[in-house]
Amino acid sequence: MVDAARDQSQDKLVTLGRIAGVYGIKGWVKIVSSTRPIDAILDYDEWFIGFPGAAKVATAFEGKTHGAGLVAQIHNAKGSLVADRDEAARMVGAEIAVKRSAMPPPEGDAIYWFDLVGMAVQSNEGAALGEVIALTNNGAQDVLIVRDTSGALDEDGKPLQRLIPFVRGPIIESVSLETKQIVAHWQPDW
Repeated sequence: MVDAARDQSQDKLVTLGRIAGVYGIKGWVKIVSSTRPIDAILDYDEWFIGFPGAAKVATAFEGKTHGAGLVAQIHNAKGSLVADRDEAARMVGAEIAVKRSAMPPPEGDAIYWFDLVGMAVQSNEGAALGEVIALTNNGAQDVLIVRDTSGALDEDGKPLQRLIPFVRGPIIESVSLETKQIVAHWQPDW
């Protein structure tokens, strides 16, 4: 039973970027990548391109850095090269995902962001802080976006969110992928 669950998690699709626009008239697209370095998204042989719930297998025929971003020409789900600007334009906004099993294991104590999403966060004193719903980067460090699960609301009546810097040691005391738990030196009223 455990092996089956592990196999399913390895087949899970992980979003690594999206198609942000068209580039030129020959079917090339602009890619926004969330990989580090950004061109690491081009290392995957098989992409699943589509809108949530409707991804189709595709491959990057050719890709390269262009300025601060990436451009690529893609084979569509039928295996044909997208060589037309209009066909490329229909893909704008689509997510680019890969199978979890195609990703290399993180090195050292590194953790993939998507593994942190959904984890419970508590203070080092045991107070529940909420659940990680996303991550961002402010240029200096990664930041957990934690939604309060106690029912607390912000000034607009929406669930309260906390931004907690993901800095191991002084702020993040422990991360357990097994128990899906993060312990942070943080207080509910901060």
